[in-house]
Amino acid sequence: MVYELEDTAKAERLFAGWQETMIDSCLQKIMGKVYVTDMEQPASALAFVGCFGFFAGEPDRELAECKPDGFAILVPQNEQWAKLIEKSHPDAKKVTRYAIKKDTRFDTDLLKQNIRMLPDGYELRDIDSEFYDKCLKNQMAVDFVSSFENKEKFLSDGRGVVIVRDGEIVSGASSYTRYREGIEIEVDTAESERRKGLALIACSGLIVRCLDEGLYPSWDAMNLGSVHLAEKLGYEFDHEYVAYEIDPDEKTH
Repeated sequence: MVYELEDTAKAERLFAGWQETMIDSCLQKIMGKVYVTDMEQPASALAFVGCFGFFAGEPDRELAECKPDGFAILVPQNEQWAKLIEKSHPDAKKVTRYAIKKDTRFDTDLLKQNIRMLPDGYELRDIDSEFYDKCLKNQMAVDFVSSFENKEKFLSDGRGVVIVRDGEIVSGASSYTRYREGIEIEVDTAESERRKGLALIACSGLIVRCLDEGLYPSWDAMNLGSVHLAEKLGYEFDHEYVAYEIDPDEKTH
């Protein structure tokens, strides 16, 4: 049987050395959950937050089959977990993702120059109570806030900015998740507004805000376009890794 682990410290050793802030969110009990099949001495664990699940320890079929309904991205710790995910979810789509180094030293002057590139007619706004509600009603922007359990939790722990044109959100960057030392960045732009530098501007605004607060803005890339955007902001590519998309037709965007 699969259980939610309350004392997440019991699973820390299973994820040791895995530089992934979304795992930290779960282990630190800020958001997300850790699942195990042994509450006292877990040999395996699943850290799940947002739509991401990370499998660690000894491969366990029960855990591999454990996921909420809808779209999910499952990340194996090693090849043994990968094979088990493939067996447990034969329709899963195997994808390559791109890890970004976690020790970036940002050029804040460059980031502020990026922010000043905002075109006329556009506004850069913090995601406050008003824009939290607007994000939930905007298919492109919903993931800026949806991983948090409610508005109060986002306004307390989350950080985000949006770019607005004629009262509508057209781009933005936000905390997909939060861990004690920082955030994991989510960024998107409406298709009709792409290739205008808006994502670069929004991310620059969010990163500057994080740095002002002593938070680290972590980045993980789903494709090479995201890697290139990260590099423009000062990040460095680290390595590729394998993940599995479950129910991809249910992605929000």
